[in-house]
Amino acid sequence: MLIKTNRDGYGQPSTSEITDQAIYAGRRDLIKLLASGAAGAAITTWASREALAQSAIGTPRPGKLAPLPSIKSAVAGAATMEKLTPYKDASSYNNFYEFGTDKADPASNAHTLKTSAWTVEIEGLVKRPARYALEDLLKLSAQQERIYRLRCVEGWSMVIPWIGYSLSELIKKVEPLGSAKYVEFVTLADPKTMPGVGSRVLDWPYVEGLRLDEAMHPLTLLSFGMYGEVLPNQSGAPVRLVVPWKYGFKSGKSLVKIRFTDKQPATAWNKAAANEYGFYSNVNPDVDHPRWSQATERRIGEDGLFAKKRKTLMFNGYEAQVGQLYAGMDLKKFF
Repeated sequence: MLIKTNRDGYGQPSTSEITDQAIYAGRRDLIKLLASGAAGAAITTWASREALAQSAIGTPRPGKLAPLPSIKSAVAGAATMEKLTPYKDASSYNNFYEFGTDKADPASNAHTLKTSAWTVEIEGLVKRPARYALEDLLKLSAQQERIYRLRCVEGWSMVIPWIGYSLSELIKKVEPLGSAKYVEFVTLADPKTMPGVGSRVLDWPYVEGLRLDEAMHPLTLLSFGMYGEVLPNQSGAPVRLVVPWKYGFKSGKSLVKIRFTDKQPATAWNKAAANEYGFYSNVNPDVDHPRWSQATERRIGEDGLFAKKRKTLMFNGYEAQVGQLYAGMDLKKFF
């Protein structure tokens, strides 16, 4: 599965280093990559038109990084009609402790992340373990735009247009064994490019996990982009997880390994403070964090510090799609 290619144009420099020439190179290389698939000729023609260079389906591009064309998703619940969070807010207000604990640290420090020659290893209880090059993952299924709510456990929220495809497409490809019950996601932990890895705030590498049925749900997204472009480093480039009905920390960033197991994974925040961060971490306005209420939230880029907060929705508004996954469970016990 591993394909070695020269993909310098896909690497994501810091904002201050981006030039028109670099942006053009990124667009050229990514379009060339997408064109290598079965529908290559059609995608090349489509993506090269100036109108569609701004967006595949209408989301304005910020023009910071290489474009990532996408199609509209047919998955139920995949496109909330709420106002999008401005890109400048979504890309500058981040939790990514590998680059620092302050919200502005990832945008300032993540330019050191090297995303070229990226691979994701699939291992554990599967029939087809493999190491996928990023190029292979990009071509595995059609890229879709998914406009999801993002709810942080800290009580703030965003609305982000992600680009990717259902994680289930990859899971079906690797064929989990009947004994596989959980999926573990491992983030890169490179002290040379991630200054926060030297801290003791968490046990590195950052690990998250889902039950297999949660991972297979069509809303669970393997994401490669946002706002019509490839992911910025601070948002989890070059590939991350997005699970919209769970608190944001469940969506692992900069993934390097996906492991299938019969045991519940020991996840980063659950290990750090099990009484505060449960394994499931479903958005639930009726189950407060031990130190603050989860009944309301502040929308970044829209609700000011002194504005009235909005009510938090059960499962972050995705109850109709995912509620059946937890039928009969005590959500206060399995929080």
